[in-house]
Amino acid sequence: MAVTRSVAKTNAPARQGVNLNTFVWQGTDKRGVKMKGEQASKSANLLRAELRRQGITPTVVKPKTKPLFGGTGSKIKPKDIAIFSRQIATMMKSGVPIVQSLEIIGSGNKNPKMQAMVNSLRSDIENGSSIHEAMAKHPVQFDELYRNLVRAGESSGVLETVLETIATYKENLEALKGKIKKALFYPAMVIAVALIVSAILLIYVVPTFEEVFQSFGAELPAFTQLIIAISNFMVSWWWLMLIIVAGGIGAAIYAFNRSPAFQHAVDRAVLKVPVIGQIMHNSAIARFARTLAVTFKAGVPLVEALESVAGATGNTVYEKAVLRMRDDVAVGYQVNMAMKQTNLFPHMVTQMTAIGEEAGALDTMLFKVAEFFEQEVNNAVDALASLIEPLIMVFIGIVVGGLVIGMYLPIFKLASVVG
Repeated sequence: MAVTRSVAKTNAPARQGVNLNTFVWQGTDKRGVKMKGEQASKSANLLRAELRRQGITPTVVKPKTKPLFGGTGSKIKPKDIAIFSRQIATMMKSGVPIVQSLEIIGSGNKNPKMQAMVNSLRSDIENGSSIHEAMAKHPVQFDELYRNLVRAGESSGVLETVLETIATYKENLEALKGKIKKALFYPAMVIAVALIVSAILLIYVVPTFEEVFQSFGAELPAFTQLIIAISNFMVSWWWLMLIIVAGGIGAAIYAFNRSPAFQHAVDRAVLKVPVIGQIMHNSAIARFARTLAVTFKAGVPLVEALESVAGATGNTVYEKAVLRMRDDVAVGYQVNMAMKQTNLFPHMVTQMTAIGEEAGALDTMLFKVAEFFEQEVNNAVDALASLIEPLIMVFIGIVVGGLVIGMYLPIFKLASVVG
């Protein structure tokens, strides 16, 4: 019979920074049972030695071939890190050693990039690095906040509990981000489709009607003339408009990623948009409260926690406000007093924070604040979906319906004259 099995790690000493490759192998055990599997190793010879040590006689050991398309795998997404956090937390909570946990997670992951990262973590930890030091080599996947929490868990001896807290935090954060994306994606896509349909009508359909109208010899309605003029412009300059739109979007994305001032201006403008702005306010407060609660509960000092939390709010306006709070707390202000100075946090948030500080249960109160505002975001997104659907229908009716009416006005006028 054939059995798929992941072989335990080799005990041979490894040099820090050595890259591991994935090999597929086949062999037989002492009973003659055929076996096969995949294993990360530094070389085929080391893997053969490891298999023999486990009582398996290898017959085939070769590098795992990459697929023709997508061989490098998809990039590592925040959702992948959330799943990884839950997996590692569950295994360590069950008593599985960290190295063995990483081996199990790495061998079972379908994304080659994620698998390579997990194997790299395992290799570094085997070589004597702490977990947060191993994660520091992957700053894109494990940001400063994540590493600070892990470091606090390692130093206080409650790493399993901290990892479980991180996993819950990541899951809630991804759920919140998913809600916001859902609120923004649907209307944006419908409006984009409506504009594309309108462009197709103007470039391909309207010129056909124009030829028919010219045969009438009569003066066209002003609205129809306007549509024909727009159509002629689109037919002649569609390429220029495409360049302008694509260039504008590219320039905006570039400026947003490279210019802190532009990013701050955009974030501030988004917060002032009706309905959407309130959702973004509530989202930033929820992320701030949950992140600060998690870091404070993990034992990270408050000033250091506020510095880590600032970048997790998802909005530069709140990021700068939290950094101001950090400076105020560093000179002796209470957190609730520092909050009030920013003029961004609702009265309920500052009051619950004050109560938490007085009772010595700041993290508990902040978790309650996070839960409340996450529910507010959920309710607002559901309400926005109900509100925006009729508005989208009106928009489509005005744009597409206006084009259709403009093209048929001359026909209606001709019919009334003939009648």
